[in-house]
Amino acid sequence: MFLAFLGAEVIKVEPPEGDKTRDLTGMGRGFFPTFNRGKKSVTLDLKTDAGVEALHALLETADVFIENFRDQSLARMGMAPDTLRERYPGLIVSSLKGFLKGPYENRTALDEVVQMMTGMAYMTGPTGRPLRIGSSANDIMGGLFGAFAVLAALYQRRTDGQGHAVRTGLFENCLLLVAQHMVQFDIEGREAPPMPEREFSWAVYDIFETREGRQIFVGAVTEGQWVTLCNLLGLSHLLNDPRLQTRMDQIDARHWTLPVFAEAVRTQGFDDLIAKFEDAGIPFSPIHRPAEMYDDPHVLREGGLLMSRLPEGQSYRAPGLPFEVDQQPVVAPGVDVPAAGADTETVLRALGLSDAQIALARGTGRAVA
Repeated sequence: MFLAFLGAEVIKVEPPEGDKTRDLTGMGRGFFPTFNRGKKSVTLDLKTDAGVEALHALLETADVFIENFRDQSLARMGMAPDTLRERYPGLIVSSLKGFLKGPYENRTALDEVVQMMTGMAYMTGPTGRPLRIGSSANDIMGGLFGAFAVLAALYQRRTDGQGHAVRTGLFENCLLLVAQHMVQFDIEGREAPPMPEREFSWAVYDIFETREGRQIFVGAVTEGQWVTLCNLLGLSHLLNDPRLQTRMDQIDARHWTLPVFAEAVRTQGFDDLIAKFEDAGIPFSPIHRPAEMYDDPHVLREGGLLMSRLPEGQSYRAPGLPFEVDQQPVVAPGVDVPAAGADTETVLRALGLSDAQIALARGTGRAVA
């Protein structure tokens, strides 16, 4: 999807019955529509010679082959990265795996598995209650690192004229997410506690309630913000308190200063308070649910949400890429989700396959002796 949004023609090869994630329900309902925007869909039966031949016809014209198979399965199909690069010297093969090469390379991985393995879940929940974070973050970052590696390999190909095999691991990208906690231990020799029990580096970095009972996160992470926050909340007397004259004094006093801040915030109306914080440069945030993002004025700015359409005709909105180029949002050429196999005939005919060959390749025809 990231590559498609940047303008690449991306052809998703699905089995005859379609990608299984098309039919996810519950919390998985939004996954396929979100991350398959902007692709074409070709259905091939790779258990048949015709289907494999059609895939090779696609590879003849491709710059990049992205695969998510187990290593053994890919090798049995004759499509291991080294085999493909020998046949197609300029091809970039991007393998999206659970693990990079090493002792775990053949293990089955899921987002939640690697969160548990790396300490991410330990750091997210309170002690004794490991908790996955509230997003498929590693699946998403696995795709992001895969696209990042593909772009690097394509750039390198401009220099050496060669294809390359790049491999991305869910475990390794989750390991990178917890690296700061690993490094703290390596430097100091002590482990960071889970985030709900964390040792704070800032005097104010907490969730409070306003007069209406609405929750708001407020932070004061510099000396200037400490002074500004105290003045805004009518707590200027804290600035002269001899117990609060250094950053460490303020951090060590959190057990008695936070109730003071909480009481001061509770006297303020929500709308007035966030206006004051925004004007003064105080870090703050309302506590929102994902569904509320559809009403957020910043999300609703130009390019913040892209309108897509499902195969059955229903439209929906989802975020685009989180960067701008020359102060303009990146607008993908097409962000609809194709029906399974919607582009099979068009794509394969362009490669010179006949209708009969296409039917055999997608598993809907039969060979005639």
